[in-house]
Amino acid sequence: MEDGAAPHAVHGGGVSMPVPASPKIYHIVNVDKLPSIIGDGALWSDAKMAVHAPVGTVIGMQKIKNRRLHLPVHCRPGTHVGDYVPFYFCPRSVMLYVIHCGNNEGLAYQGGQEPIIHLEADLHEVVAWADGANVPWAFSLSNAAEVYAEFRHDLVQLNEVNWLAVDTRRWGGPNVAPEIRSSKQAEFLVYDAFPWNLVRRIGVCSRQVAMQASEVLREAAHRPGVEIKPDWYY
Repeated sequence: MEDGAAPHAVHGGGVSMPVPASPKIYHIVNVDKLPSIIGDGALWSDAKMAVHAPVGTVIGMQKIKNRRLHLPVHCRPGTHVGDYVPFYFCPRSVMLYVIHCGNNEGLAYQGGQEPIIHLEADLHEVVAWADGANVPWAFSLSNAAEVYAEFRHDLVQLNEVNWLAVDTRRWGGPNVAPEIRSSKQAEFLVYDAFPWNLVRRIGVCSRQVAMQASEVLREAAHRPGVEIKPDWYY
Protein backbone atom coordinates (compact mmCIF):
# COMPACT_ATOMS: atom_id res chain seq x y z
CA MET A 1 0.00 0.00 0.00
CA GLU A 2 2.63 2.54 1.06
CA ASP A 3 5.16 3.22 -1.66
CA GLY A 4 8.41 4.13 0.07
CA ALA A 5 11.18 1.69 0.91
CA ALA A 6 11.56 1.31 4.66
CA PRO A 7 14.83 1.73 6.51
CA HIS A 8 13.13 -0.25 9.25
CA ALA A 9 9.96 -2.20 8.53
CA VAL A 10 7.61 -2.80 11.45
CA HIS A 11 6.23 -6.26 11.96
CA GLY A 12 5.04 -6.16 15.56
CA GLY A 13 6.00 -8.98 17.89
CA GLY A 14 7.24 -6.99 20.87
CA VAL A 15 9.72 -4.71 19.11
CA SER A 16 9.70 -1.29 20.76
CA MET A 17 11.31 2.12 20.42
CA PRO A 18 11.93 4.61 23.24
CA VAL A 19 10.07 7.91 23.50
CA PRO A 20 12.04 10.56 21.58
CA ALA A 21 13.93 12.96 23.83
CA SER A 22 12.37 15.97 22.14
CA PRO A 23 9.22 14.82 20.33
CA LYS A 24 7.73 17.05 17.65
CA ILE A 25 4.13 17.32 16.49
CA TYR A 26 2.85 18.14 13.00
CA HIS A 27 -0.32 19.68 11.56
CA ILE A 28 -0.85 19.68 7.81
CA VAL A 29 -2.76 22.37 5.92
CA ASN A 30 -2.93 23.78 2.41
CA VAL A 31 -0.50 26.67 2.05
CA ASP A 32 -3.42 28.94 1.09
CA LYS A 33 -4.66 28.70 4.69
CA LEU A 34 -1.49 30.29 6.04
CA PRO A 35 -2.71 33.93 5.77
CA SER A 36 -5.85 33.23 7.81
CA ILE A 37 -3.91 31.24 10.44
CA ILE A 38 -1.46 34.09 10.88
CA GLY A 39 -4.26 36.66 10.84
CA ASP A 40 -6.20 34.79 13.53
CA GLY A 41 -3.05 34.02 15.49
CA ALA A 42 -4.20 30.43 15.85
CA LEU A 43 -5.26 27.14 14.35
CA TRP A 44 -8.87 26.29 15.23
CA SER A 45 -10.57 23.01 16.07
CA ASP A 46 -13.14 21.50 13.72
CA ALA A 47 -15.86 22.35 16.25
CA LYS A 48 -14.85 26.00 16.09
CA MET A 49 -14.55 25.95 12.30
CA ALA A 50 -17.99 24.33 11.95
CA VAL A 51 -19.63 27.62 12.93
CA HIS A 52 -17.41 29.80 10.72
CA ALA A 53 -17.08 30.00 6.96
CA PRO A 54 -13.81 28.23 6.02
CA VAL A 55 -11.00 30.35 4.61
CA GLY A 56 -8.66 28.52 2.23
CA THR A 57 -8.73 24.98 0.93
CA VAL A 58 -10.09 22.22 3.18
CA ILE A 59 -8.00 19.06 2.76
CA GLY A 60 -9.71 16.73 5.24
CA MET A 61 -12.59 14.33 4.70
CA GLN A 62 -15.83 15.97 5.79
CA LYS A 63 -17.44 12.70 6.86
CA ILE A 64 -14.56 12.01 9.23
CA LYS A 65 -14.56 15.61 10.49
CA ASN A 66 -18.25 15.25 11.33
CA ARG A 67 -17.66 11.95 13.11
CA ARG A 68 -14.88 13.45 15.21
CA LEU A 69 -17.34 16.02 16.58
CA HIS A 70 -19.14 13.20 18.40
CA LEU A 71 -16.29 10.90 19.49
CA PRO A 72 -15.50 11.38 23.19
CA VAL A 73 -12.00 12.01 24.51
CA HIS A 74 -12.47 9.77 27.55
CA CYS A 75 -9.61 11.19 29.60
CA ARG A 76 -11.10 14.70 29.23
CA PRO A 77 -14.76 14.14 30.18
CA GLY A 78 -17.30 16.22 28.29
CA THR A 79 -15.02 16.89 25.32
CA HIS A 80 -14.90 15.34 21.87
CA VAL A 81 -12.14 14.77 19.34
CA GLY A 82 -13.50 17.53 17.11
CA ASP A 83 -13.11 20.04 19.97
CA TYR A 84 -9.34 19.77 19.59
CA VAL A 85 -6.76 20.91 17.05
CA PRO A 86 -5.13 17.66 15.86
CA PHE A 87 -1.46 16.94 15.28
CA TYR A 88 0.44 13.85 14.19
CA PHE A 89 3.66 12.74 15.88
CA CYS A 90 5.40 12.53 12.50
CA PRO A 91 5.53 14.15 9.07
CA ARG A 92 4.72 12.09 5.98
CA SER A 93 1.51 10.87 7.57
CA VAL A 94 -0.94 8.27 6.33
CA MET A 95 -3.39 11.12 5.61
CA LEU A 96 -0.81 12.82 3.40
CA TYR A 97 -0.49 9.56 1.44
CA VAL A 98 -4.27 9.52 0.94
CA ILE A 99 -4.04 13.09 -0.37
CA HIS A 100 -1.10 12.13 -2.60
CA CYS A 101 -3.00 9.21 -4.14
CA GLY A 102 -6.20 11.24 -4.55
CA ASN A 103 -8.33 8.13 -5.09
CA ASN A 104 -10.37 8.00 -1.88
CA GLU A 105 -14.03 8.65 -2.61
CA GLY A 106 -14.42 10.52 0.70
CA LEU A 107 -11.75 13.06 -0.21
CA ALA A 108 -13.12 16.12 -2.00
CA TYR A 109 -9.71 17.78 -2.23
CA GLN A 110 -7.84 16.71 -5.37
CA GLY A 111 -4.91 19.13 -5.41
CA GLY A 112 -2.21 16.63 -4.49
CA GLN A 113 0.47 16.89 -1.84
CA GLU A 114 2.60 19.73 -3.20
CA PRO A 115 0.48 22.60 -1.77
CA ILE A 116 0.35 20.87 1.64
CA ILE A 117 2.64 22.26 4.33
CA HIS A 118 3.67 20.80 7.68
CA LEU A 119 3.47 23.06 10.74
CA GLU A 120 5.92 21.67 13.31
CA ALA A 121 5.87 22.37 17.04
CA ASP A 122 7.72 21.01 20.07
CA LEU A 123 5.52 18.75 22.17
CA HIS A 124 7.05 19.68 25.54
CA GLU A 125 6.85 23.39 24.79
CA VAL A 126 3.19 23.00 23.80
CA VAL A 127 2.35 21.07 26.98
CA ALA A 128 4.10 23.68 29.14
CA TRP A 129 2.06 26.44 27.47
CA ALA A 130 -1.21 24.49 27.72
CA ASP A 131 -0.73 23.61 31.38
CA GLY A 132 0.16 27.22 32.17
CA ALA A 133 -2.90 28.50 30.30
CA ASN A 134 -5.20 25.77 31.70
CA VAL A 135 -5.92 24.49 28.18
CA PRO A 136 -6.83 20.79 28.01
CA TRP A 137 -4.67 18.53 25.86
CA ALA A 138 -4.53 14.81 25.23
CA PHE A 139 -3.03 12.26 22.91
CA SER A 140 -4.35 9.10 21.32
CA LEU A 141 -2.56 5.78 20.91
CA SER A 142 -4.06 5.33 17.43
CA ASN A 143 -6.15 7.20 14.88
CA ALA A 144 -8.35 9.43 17.06
CA ALA A 145 -11.24 9.05 14.60
CA GLU A 146 -11.57 5.37 15.49
CA VAL A 147 -14.33 4.53 17.96
CA TYR A 148 -11.95 2.30 19.95
CA ALA A 149 -9.15 4.90 20.22
CA GLU A 150 -7.54 5.20 23.64
CA PHE A 151 -6.56 8.61 25.02
CA ARG A 152 -4.07 9.78 27.63
CA HIS A 153 -3.24 13.13 29.27
CA ASP A 154 -0.06 12.34 31.20
CA LEU A 155 3.33 12.67 29.51
CA VAL A 156 4.56 9.69 31.50
CA GLN A 157 2.22 7.64 29.30
CA LEU A 158 3.94 8.70 26.06
CA ASN A 159 5.72 5.35 26.26
CA GLU A 160 2.36 3.77 25.35
CA VAL A 161 2.56 5.33 21.89
CA ASN A 162 3.98 2.87 19.37
CA TRP A 163 6.92 5.05 18.35
CA LEU A 164 8.28 2.41 15.99
CA ALA A 165 5.00 2.54 14.07
CA VAL A 166 5.00 6.35 14.18
CA ASP A 167 8.50 6.43 12.72
CA THR A 168 8.11 3.73 10.09
CA ARG A 169 7.76 4.33 6.36
CA ARG A 170 6.30 0.87 5.79
CA TRP A 171 2.83 0.79 7.30
CA GLY A 172 0.85 -1.29 4.83
CA GLY A 173 1.06 -4.62 3.05
CA PRO A 174 0.92 -8.32 3.96
CA ASN A 175 4.19 -8.37 5.90
CA VAL A 176 3.25 -5.59 8.31
CA ALA A 177 1.12 -6.09 11.42
CA PRO A 178 -2.36 -4.64 10.78
CA GLU A 179 -2.29 -2.36 13.82
CA ILE A 180 0.76 -0.47 12.51
CA ARG A 181 -1.26 1.77 10.17
CA SER A 182 -3.56 2.79 13.02
CA SER A 183 -0.73 3.27 15.51
CA LYS A 184 1.16 5.48 13.04
CA GLN A 185 -1.86 7.81 13.09
CA ALA A 186 -1.65 8.50 16.83
CA GLU A 187 -2.57 12.13 17.48
CA PHE A 188 -1.73 14.93 19.86
CA LEU A 189 -4.74 17.14 20.58
CA VAL A 190 -4.98 20.73 21.84
CA TYR A 191 -8.37 21.99 22.94
CA ASP A 192 -10.16 24.66 20.90
CA ALA A 193 -7.23 26.65 19.50
CA PHE A 194 -3.49 26.28 18.96
CA PRO A 195 -1.39 29.48 19.09
CA TRP A 196 0.43 30.36 15.88
CA ASN A 197 3.46 31.50 17.88
CA LEU A 198 4.09 27.90 19.00
CA VAL A 199 4.80 26.81 15.41
CA ARG A 200 8.58 26.46 15.22
CA ARG A 201 9.16 25.28 11.64
CA ILE A 202 7.28 24.91 8.35
CA GLY A 203 8.17 22.01 6.09
CA VAL A 204 7.23 22.22 2.41
CA CYS A 205 7.49 20.02 -0.66
CA SER A 206 8.97 22.39 -3.24
CA ARG A 207 10.79 25.66 -3.82
CA GLN A 208 7.63 27.18 -5.27
CA VAL A 209 5.61 26.49 -2.12
CA ALA A 210 8.54 27.65 0.04
CA MET A 211 8.48 30.97 -1.79
CA GLN A 212 4.71 31.21 -1.39
CA ALA A 213 4.89 30.54 2.36
CA SER A 214 7.83 32.92 2.83
CA GLU A 215 5.93 35.70 1.09
CA VAL A 216 2.99 35.27 3.46
CA LEU A 217 5.34 35.25 6.45
CA ARG A 218 7.17 38.41 5.42
CA GLU A 219 4.81 40.74 7.32
CA ALA A 220 4.09 38.35 10.22
CA ALA A 221 5.31 39.13 13.74
CA HIS A 222 6.12 35.46 14.27
CA ARG A 223 8.07 33.92 11.39
CA PRO A 224 9.06 30.26 11.79
CA GLY A 225 11.66 28.99 9.38
CA VAL A 226 10.53 27.51 6.08
CA GLU A 227 12.44 24.44 4.89
CA ILE A 228 12.08 22.30 1.78
CA LYS A 229 11.73 18.78 3.20
CA PRO A 230 11.30 16.21 0.40
CA ASP A 231 11.64 13.37 2.92
CA TRP A 232 8.41 14.58 4.56
CA TYR A 233 6.49 13.79 1.33
CA TYR A 234 5.65 10.87 -0.95
